[in-house]
Amino acid sequence: MKLERLISIIYKLLNREVVSATALAEEFHVSPRTIYRDIDVICAAGFPIVSYQGMNGGYGMMDGFKMDRSLLGSYDVASLVTVLGSLSSVFEDERAQGTIDRLQAIETEHRIPGLAVDLETRRTEPGALPRLRAAIAERTVVRFDYINAKNERTSREMEPVRLLFKHREWYVYGYCRARRDYREFRLSRMLHLAPTPDTFQPHQEAPNETAWTDGAWQEKVESVVIRVGPEGLAEAMDQFSRADKQFHADGGMTIRIPVYQPLQARWLWSILLSFGGDAEVLEPRALRGILKERLQSALKHYEEV
Repeated sequence: MKLERLISIIYKLLNREVVSATALAEEFHVSPRTIYRDIDVICAAGFPIVSYQGMNGGYGMMDGFKMDRSLLGSYDVASLVTVLGSLSSVFEDERAQGTIDRLQAIETEHRIPGLAVDLETRRTEPGALPRLRAAIAERTVVRFDYINAKNERTSREMEPVRLLFKHREWYVYGYCRARRDYREFRLSRMLHLAPTPDTFQPHQEAPNETAWTDGAWQEKVESVVIRVGPEGLAEAMDQFSRADKQFHADGGMTIRIPVYQPLQARWLWSILLSFGGDAEVLEPRALRGILKERLQSALKHYEEV
């Protein structure tokens, strides 16, 4: 612990002009006297630390002292700092800030960041990401309730393996004890997530996704054609950015996307219904019928309005 503190202090002094002993003591939860002893040890190791007196006094590294910057270029450092900064915020991880301090110490110059990464999401239960990350590191079994795509609620116990951020959502991949196999769960559908006293040893990890080797899945992919009005253009670009697009003179567009089993793809239904009158499904015809039924079902709740 002392060694980690000494290393952290060295990098902080390299990154900042002057840091007071009081500020360092508060950050590392030790007394100012301990910081004074740490500074003496760092000086004895050959680092040229200077003491500054006065109201804004403290400790700093002698002007002109630099670390070896040959390991990483400024582009690499800036990118890593940006990503680590977002991870530090999402996972409430103070250790990531220590890594940022060390990286910034080898940056050739301070500049305005040209990259910003935001991994925050409002769809996850507060504290779920740090709890899952801790469970992965400590190999602790977690328990939670889960709402699946069929709107069924079940209780699960899982041996978490890794967290994934994809399609603007957080997922956790691990061994589901109820299904006795590896599964992927979306965090937004998890409730009452909590660690258990049980720990686990890794299984022979199965593939994350089922491998389709016979091409059978291709037979179930259909083209969905959607006509989008001018008022829904921006939303459609966000939701279907990879679709084939044909723009029209009135400001709207027609898009064509391949979808696996669109008549069972509830995720697609939800997106299309969210457009209201700004989008119309042209193909397949059966999907039009499904959306019509869901709209009529929703209208029953508002007949008296």
